[in-house]
Amino acid sequence: MSIRLEAIEIPLPDGANVIIGKTHFIKTIEDLYETLVTSCPSLRFGIAMCEASGKRLIRRDGNDNELVETAVEACKRIAAGHVFVIYIRGGWPINVLNSIKHVQEVVSLEAATANPVKVIVADLGEQRALLGVADGFKPVGVESDEDVRERHEFLRKIGYKK
Repeated sequence: MSIRLEAIEIPLPDGANVIIGKTHFIKTIEDLYETLVTSCPSLRFGIAMCEASGKRLIRRDGNDNELVETAVEACKRIAAGHVFVIYIRGGWPINVLNSIKHVQEVVSLEAATANPVKVIVADLGEQRALLGVADGFKPVGVESDEDVRERHEFLRKIGYKK
C-alpha cells in the first residue's frame, strides 16, 4: 500500500476564525450546533463534518450560510473521515473551545485560529487521515521588553485581562 501526503490550504473568510477537530459520531453536527448557539448567542457560525461510514456524506449545519458553505468546502478539501470544521464570526475560539471539548463525541481539537491554515493529510486510497495542522507562520525572533508591554496592553484593551 502506498501513502501520499498532501498539504491542503483551508479557506479563511474575512473576519472569521476556523476550528478543526476530530469526532466519532453522526450526532456531532447537531451537538456542535447546540454547543455553539448556547455558548455565545451572538456567534455566527457554519459547521461541516466528514462522515466516515454509512452514507459517507459531508454533514452540515449553522446559522450563517456563507460560513456553512465554507465549512463544506474545507471538508471537501480535507476529505478525511470524522473530521469537522467550524467557522465562526462575532466571537472568538476562546469563547467556545471548552464547550466544544466537552461535546461527548469530540475526540480532539487540531486548530483554532484566524491565521492561514494548511492541514496535512495522508491519502491511503479509500481512506484519508488528518495528520496535523500548520497554523500561521514560523517565528522570526523572541519578544523584546517592548513586545511584552504591547502584549500586556493589547490583552487589557480587548478585555481579556484586568
